[in-house]
Amino acid sequence: MLTHVLHQFGLKVESVNEVEDSHGSTVFKCTLRHGENIFVKIPYSKLKCQRELEAYEMLKGRVAIPNLLDYWAGDEECPGAFLLSELKGQPLTAQASPTVAYQVGALHASMHLVQPPAGQPLVGIQNEFPDWSSFVERHFYSFAEDVKDVVEPSLFKQAIAHFEKIKYQLPSPDGPSFIHMDFRPANIIIDGQNVSGTIDFESVRFGSTETDFTKINRDFLSLDKTLNQAYQEGYNSIRPLIDLKVVLPFYRFTDAFNSIGWCKRRGIEQHALFYEENVAILKAVLK
Repeated sequence: MLTHVLHQFGLKVESVNEVEDSHGSTVFKCTLRHGENIFVKIPYSKLKCQRELEAYEMLKGRVAIPNLLDYWAGDEECPGAFLLSELKGQPLTAQASPTVAYQVGALHASMHLVQPPAGQPLVGIQNEFPDWSSFVERHFYSFAEDVKDVVEPSLFKQAIAHFEKIKYQLPSPDGPSFIHMDFRPANIIIDGQNVSGTIDFESVRFGSTETDFTKINRDFLSLDKTLNQAYQEGYNSIRPLIDLKVVLPFYRFTDAFNSIGWCKRRGIEQHALFYEENVAILKAVLK
């Protein structure tokens, strides 16, 4: 597949390395003959490909993202592919400074400022905001069909009961905003004390910002109070931050549940560690 895609782009590369922490798409870092690094991304499906394409067009000049160097619409064998510039640096880690955390917050808020374009039809990026509660419920129950096959029946039953109990406790949705849906350290690139930008837009929607803090909180903000405070200050410098204490318990639960279903769809064996991590989170929430 990669050889096929490289041929479509007319690329001759010196070396190729697959990017490991890419859950949805297949991503390759390619070094060209003159030493430049570029990335080839092959999304999982045509829909995800269309979402990503629309996201690059919409965010360009508004949010720090890679440059879209070329795009191939794909064929019967491949859903499509992107040729992307390199954001200098490495993925965000918990060892980042408060200065970086502040910039991450500002970056996230800048993305949430983006609203559905008036009068411009979108094919890939759905606007779920007008009926947000129904979207959350549909999303949850679509994964429930997969979750029930890979967890203990008692745990599954408990999870369903918990969802039905707490789904009415959410505040009014905050938006409509462009939401990443996978805003986590692996998708945020930093270069020293500067945030280079964010990547991976195959799951984006227009919706309520409340769902978009779960993963960055799980993998970064919850690990250090100082970083959490700096992130919130950065976010508030761009737009007001909602009360995360109110929404995070709900979305921490649904994210773990839905992630278990995602692992079932994509293959438990291939994603065993991610599966076990989310089962542990689900059990902790329901304990």
